[in-house]
Amino acid sequence: MNTGNRILLTTFLLVFAGSAFAAGQDKPDTSTPATASAAQLPAWEQLTPAQRELLVAPVRGRWDANPPERARIMRHAQRWQSMTPEQRKGARRGLRHWEHMDPARRTEMRALFEKMKAMSPEQRKALRRKWHAMTPEQRRAWVEANPPKGSDTRKP
Repeated sequence: MNTGNRILLTTFLLVFAGSAFAAGQDKPDTSTPATASAAQLPAWEQLTPAQRELLVAPVRGRWDANPPERARIMRHAQRWQSMTPEQRKGARRGLRHWEHMDPARRTEMRALFEKMKAMSPEQRKALRRKWHAMTPEQRRAWVEANPPKGSDTRKP
């Protein structure tokens, strides 16, 4: 699994841990809408041990199964905690967009991301303009010339 997918998976786990809590409640409250605000949900200390376990289990499994990835998982959790509600909302929106993207488009986005990481803001803007002006064939050729790390986009 490449870094982009791991980042998205980590974000996904953190974002949707709340839905796991809702699914694991012993007696669901049907009087409140499914999109209850965070203020309506109990504090961590008020959760039962079973509810806490339900929330933590997915992360524990990934943590235990991947010792080399623990530092990265911790960094992502700390980054999530430091985000503003608006930044978290944007991350969730990006994740939903990514989940519905076809594999070829994901490869393009990974290639663009890798290339843009080392660019200045002005260079990024120029590449975005150039990218939007390209035909699909030109984009495929660009991705083949600038493959994302960890993937082989060349044709056999």
